[in-house]
Amino acid sequence: MARQERAIRTRRTILEAAAAVFDERGYTSATIGEILDRAGVTKGALYFHFGSKEELAVGVFEEQLAITLPPQSSKLQELVDSGLVMARRLRSEPLVRASVGLALDQGAMELDRTPAFGMWFDQNVQRLGEAKAQGELLPHVDVEETAELLVGSFSGVQLLSQLRCQRQDLERRVVVMFEHFLPSIAVPAVLARLDISVERAERVLAQAQVQVQQVPGRERVEVQEGAVPAQVSSGA
Repeated sequence: MARQERAIRTRRTILEAAAAVFDERGYTSATIGEILDRAGVTKGALYFHFGSKEELAVGVFEEQLAITLPPQSSKLQELVDSGLVMARRLRSEPLVRASVGLALDQGAMELDRTPAFGMWFDQNVQRLGEAKAQGELLPHVDVEETAELLVGSFSGVQLLSQLRCQRQDLERRVVVMFEHFLPSIAVPAVLARLDISVERAERVLAQAQVQVQQVPGRERVEVQEGAVPAQVSSGA
């Protein structure tokens, strides 16, 4: 178990170092040597976990969705929660910022960035499909088109927030996005019950942390201010 825990910590250290270098230098200019120096690990340790720079980038992409949020009776509430939590993580977690930066890096022509958007799109399709099955969506709503529009809308909103104020107002901008977006897809009775507020993300993350700590045998993760309990699972 101790060896497994060391491997998990080493992998995380490498990912955090790669994220920092990608964020500072861009994918094309970043080198494995710089990532090794930042992580303070051997080349063998890095290649044990990641076979190439591209695999490192994919690992960073996966951090966007590497979190399990508390389930809600409303699947549209879960959709809102995931967007607000993503906004919070973008402001507070370098790994998530680097993931979105890589996905939108127009200079990284040799990097396949479709997985970053594909993972988020698939997650939204699943939640919207479940919402439709529960009668939460208006009859005209096309699940895949709506998921694609949501991914594109969030990407644009976060980019504008980054350019204008380094994402300091991102959660408020995402709230506004949902306030305009949801009335066109949600049944009015469901819409009236949704919690779409700037404070929602903090409450959801606090609930998620409590649930992680209450599960017997699950590794407890120290959660710093603004951070989230990570769990490999399942937006750019």
